[in-house]
Amino acid sequence: MFLNKLNIVKSKFPTSEFYPFNLKIFHNSKVIEFKTPVTFFAGENGSGKSTLLAAIARKQNIHIWHEHDFRPLKYNKYYDQLHTCLQFEIGEEVPGAFFSAQSFKQYAELVDEWAKTDPGVLDYFGGESLALRSHGQTNMQYFRNRFRIKGLYLLDEPEAALSPRSQKELSQILSEVTSDGNAQFIIATHSPILLGLPGSIIYSFDQNTISAVSYEETDYYRIYKDFLVNRK
Repeated sequence: MFLNKLNIVKSKFPTSEFYPFNLKIFHNSKVIEFKTPVTFFAGENGSGKSTLLAAIARKQNIHIWHEHDFRPLKYNKYYDQLHTCLQFEIGEEVPGAFFSAQSFKQYAELVDEWAKTDPGVLDYFGGESLALRSHGQTNMQYFRNRFRIKGLYLLDEPEAALSPRSQKELSQILSEVTSDGNAQFIIATHSPILLGLPGSIIYSFDQNTISAVSYEETDYYRIYKDFLVNRK
C-alpha cells in the first residue's frame, strides 16, 4: 500500500459549527486503515465521503481540477480545510491523481486544447482525443490508459456517466491494474457493481463512525436487491 493509514485529529478541528467539521462522523472516527489495493467509501449524499476523499488529495498534494472558482452565497471558509486535520502513514511516495465525474468533461476538453500545441499530452490517454466521444466513453478511455501508470488514485463517483456494462468493465480494470501492486485506489461510490469487487474493503459513512462493512451490509446491496425482487 502507498497509503497505509489515515488519522483524523479532532484536536485540530478549527470549528464544530461549519461543514465538514459539524459532521458527527468525523468527530467519532479516528483511524482508517487501507489494507487492500481498492478501498471504497460508501454512504448517503452529504455523509462526508467525497469531502474526505478530497481532503486526502489535498494532504497528498494531488491536484483537484476545477473549471472555475465558485463561491456560494454564504461562503464557508472551512469547507476545504479537513486535510489540515489528517495525519498519514505512508508506505511509498508515488504520483497521485484525483478523478471527479462532476468536472471531468471540462477537463477532457482542456486536454484537447493542450494537445493542439503539445500532441504528446494525449499519449497519457491512449493517443486519442478525450473530447470526441460520449461522456461515458471518454471516462472509460481515461480509466483504461491512465491507470497503467503507477500511483495512488482517488476517484469520486466514477460510475456517474457509465452504463452497468461499463461499470463491470471498470471493475475488471481495477482488478487487473492492482494485481501487480502498482496502483492503489480509494473510491467514493454509490455503485453496487463497483462495491462488489472481490478483495476490496468497504467503509460505510452511514454509521456513527466510519466503519468497515461487508458488501451485503451496504444499503446499496439491500435496496437494489429488494427492488429487483419486488418492483413496487
